Amino acid sequence: MIEHLRKLIGISPRVAVSDVEDNSVRRAVAALLAKAAMLDGEVDEVEVDQARKILAERFGLSREDADEILAEGRADADDAVDHYGFTRVIRDAFDHDERVELVGQIWEIVLADGEVHDYEAALMRRLGGLLHVSDRENGDARKQAVVKLGLAG
Repeated sequence: MIEHLRKLIGISPRVAVSDVEDNSVRRAVAALLAKAAMLDGEVDEVEVDQARKILAERFGLSREDADEILAEGRADADDAVDHYGFTRVIRDAFDHDERVELVGQIWEIVLADGEVHDYEAALMRRLGGLLHVSDRENGDARKQAVVKLGLAG
C-alpha cells in the first residue's frame, strides 16, 4: 500500500531516503570536524583545509560541496548542546573500522596546528566513548595522525 502511494506521488523511497541519510551523515561528520577545529578558540586555515580534505575524500565531494557541508556542520555544531546526536548518526551509518578511521581523522584536525589543548583532549576522549572506539584504538588513531601529519620526531 505504501509503495503504491509512493508511486502515485512520484517519489522513489530508496533515492529520497538515501539522499537524506547521506546528507545527515555528512553533516554529522562535518559537525564533529568543525567542533574539533573550533575548540581551541581559533579556527586556523590549516584546520579548515584538513577538514575540507577529509570530507572530500571520505564522501567523494568537490571542494565546493565539501565547503558547503563544512559550513552546515559548523552551524550544526554551534547550535548543538552535546555530541550525542552526531555520534548516533555516525554509529548507525559506519561500521567499527570506519568509526576508528573517523576518530583518526578528527585527531588530524586537533593536531593540525601542532598542539593539543585540554578541551580538544577531552573532546577526543568523549568522542571515543560515544563512537564506541576503545581507548587503545583512540590512542593508536592519534599516533597514526601524528605520523600522517609529519609531527613525529
